[in-house]
Amino acid sequence: MILKINEENPQERLVDKVTDILKKGGVIVYPTDTCYGIGCDIMNKKAIEKVYKLKGQDKKKPFSFICSDLKNISHYADVSNYAYRVMKKLLPGTYTFILDASREVPKMMLTKRKTAGIRIPNNNICIKIVESLGNPIISTTASDNTGEIFNDPSLIDDFFGNRLDAVIDGGISHGEQSSIVSLIGDEPEIIREGIGDVSVF
Repeated sequence: MILKINEENPQERLVDKVTDILKKGGVIVYPTDTCYGIGCDIMNKKAIEKVYKLKGQDKKKPFSFICSDLKNISHYADVSNYAYRVMKKLLPGTYTFILDASREVPKMMLTKRKTAGIRIPNNNICIKIVESLGNPIISTTASDNTGEIFNDPSLIDDFFGNRLDAVIDGGISHGEQSSIVSLIGDEPEIIREGIGDVSVF
């Protein structure tokens, strides 16, 4: 099912429809400011397992997730003054930040070091969905078996078919991944250079 949602002014009725799918343990594809993401409610273990199966990913490699704002991040991670200043300057934006996770994060979303990858994309659609759901949603790139990143929602729908509960059409995406930066111990470390400018660190 493809749902076309307006990024400038996401239709509340359609956002509610997506929220309902997520609350029932559904898996969706949604637009971000980088590429399309596959997601579900991070509080739903069965839904997370569905995403692992869909991606063919090792459960020892946790997914990152999307929060709606900095206040929301501080609920799920320990945010130092330094980390807060960095994120306030760069978010919403094309970065994933690795932070020490709080107890609110489900165990299956944590690395062995109890850290979590968190995003706030500059995209109204996914932010509205997270706000409406009341929980973060998983963020993992919508790609095929070879790792080729999809940037067209109709191709995503063709590829995954009924393995997804909804594909949100927010137009053609950049098709590039976010830059991943660890802020653990207030020492920025570039984990992956993506679309976000890492020369600022």
